[in-house]
Amino acid sequence: MDGPFRKRVSQDLRENAKQLRREATTPERLLWSVLRAKQLGGYKFRRQEPIDAFVVDFCCHEAKQIVEIDGESHEGRQAYDLDRQRRLEGLGFRVFRCTNDDALTNLDGVAESILQACRYGGATPSPGPSPCRGGE
Repeated sequence: MDGPFRKRVSQDLRENAKQLRREATTPERLLWSVLRAKQLGGYKFRRQEPIDAFVVDFCCHEAKQIVEIDGESHEGRQAYDLDRQRRLEGLGFRVFRCTNDDALTNLDGVAESILQACRYGGATPSPGPSPCRGGE
């Protein structure tokens, strides 16, 4: 479902996405190992996907689900992240957030929560001791 989202992005944004793929963080690589090749419930995810003016960590177009891993680079950027999330939701996507620590220490729980978000949408239950957030 390349659709209108891929047509809206600039070449610079596409190049940025490629670089982000090459320089993936450890939590991103771990989560990608679970999401790639339709391993999670048969859903196809793309990583570092350009959508509109943004590059999202992971996206399943079929389920209209975006997955974002928030690390240290997100500290102090809550207002920006909220505005970005609202714009993505305005395009029809739901945004699921987890932390680097979630991905590193509870990958199975995070994966299960993402699967539930894809299947049922909306807020998702916590995968364990560290909460992941679906569409705050």
